[in-house]
Amino acid sequence: MNLRTIIGLEIHVELATKTKLFCGCLNIFGSPPNTNVCPVCLGLPGALPAANKQAVLLLIKSALALNSEISLFSKFDRKNYFYPDMPKNYQISQYDLPLAKGGYLAIKDKKVNLKRIHLEEDTGKSTHLGMIDKSLYTLEDYNRAGVPLMEIVTEPDLNSEEEAYDFLVNLRKILEWIGVSDCKMEEGSLRCDANISLSKDLNLSNKVEIKNMNSFKIVEQALNYEIKRQREILEKGEKVKQETRGWDEKKEITIVLRSKEEAHDYRYFTEPDLPPIKILEEWIDEIKYKIPELPQKRIQRFIEKYNLNEYDAKVLNNSKVMSDFFEDTLNHYFNPKEICNWLMGDIAKYLNSKNLAINQTKFTAFNFSKLLNLINKELISGKIAKNIIEELIESGNDPEILINEKGLGQITDYNELLRAIFQILEENMQILEEYLNGKEKVFSFLVGKIMQKTKGRANPKLVNQLLKEELEKRKKNEN
Repeated sequence: MNLRTIIGLEIHVELATKTKLFCGCLNIFGSPPNTNVCPVCLGLPGALPAANKQAVLLLIKSALALNSEISLFSKFDRKNYFYPDMPKNYQISQYDLPLAKGGYLAIKDKKVNLKRIHLEEDTGKSTHLGMIDKSLYTLEDYNRAGVPLMEIVTEPDLNSEEEAYDFLVNLRKILEWIGVSDCKMEEGSLRCDANISLSKDLNLSNKVEIKNMNSFKIVEQALNYEIKRQREILEKGEKVKQETRGWDEKKEITIVLRSKEEAHDYRYFTEPDLPPIKILEEWIDEIKYKIPELPQKRIQRFIEKYNLNEYDAKVLNNSKVMSDFFEDTLNHYFNPKEICNWLMGDIAKYLNSKNLAINQTKFTAFNFSKLLNLINKELISGKIAKNIIEELIESGNDPEILINEKGLGQITDYNELLRAIFQILEENMQILEEYLNGKEKVFSFLVGKIMQKTKGRANPKLVNQLLKEELEKRKKNEN
């Protein structure tokens, strides 16, 4: 049966505000349970919410980066449903007048259109535990209740789990890039629901929603499984049930959670305790001016301006802080490819081993440029630089001072190098004989021994030159 996959995503992003959406409680991950709470976010009688302007501005920033249209007039609504982690038994969200409409995000050669972007408050967190007195029990932590959530809803423009994966990767990069969220999926800062159905010609099967997927891998696995499951049902001539399902990570299957709700099930109505939101044009203009150059545009500029290949440009722009560090270094030492090689090689290896971003270290672009200048002027060797790069990243020390303190400067004194050469030749008479008898391949062996003898500090060019001269002199003497 020729079936086409139709996927739409709903992405929930916790915004990087200092406080929650409708109260002054801190928006911090990892605090002891129920310590960042107050009457407002606990839904106590008589408590009145007040909207967080910073959350509104962060959503506008996201909407502009995603080519969406900002609504100058918007409002909040009550979305009614019961769940233990929802203190008020309703969620303050947005229904018919979201803060932003439309927009798109390009992935590869495809444009994925957006339906809407709106604000809502997050729920608390339920922890389901074992048995006490033969009863299952659940603990509720309301620290997360009321944290500002931005919901980004796509049109059903995705046609495979691979496209959904690419969309989420690119979306996360943009949101991190512009600084609206840390997008840490392991901390719940970015979560995803997916609506999926299969179609034959123009006939769509019933839509199934997969809830609360918290990693890109799970999104890909769950969609892959659900596509196969629905295909098998339709190929048997049966109907797919419209329902909400979850991902069972242990069994690697989707499981039924409940029947799928429609908008009318939530009995939306305008939130009576909050006034409408009026967006000023000057807010939009100011935010638009402050949005940094976005990843795709910067990748293209790196290729054209710095003559980098596409792969290098993309890797450098996987994070804004690394991309900025690259350009900051160029202000002091202009060799794009050399800087790129270091950042993608030894420096990236160290950062990945420590799970750090480069701005979380004491390493500066200025000190990095000084290190590269020392190599370029042949005051130290590349090997010495590699040996001290980790210490420089950790300490943030001036490379010149560190090299002087450790006595790592390159040896360029002729007499000192000649003494090392004579000593190595004396210790390797057999190898010397082989060279004098025409086996010139052993030359590199002797160079290596001299470099080893000087602990990598000897100037390689001078070593090669002086050793060659000495060997040729001895060859003439033999003849």
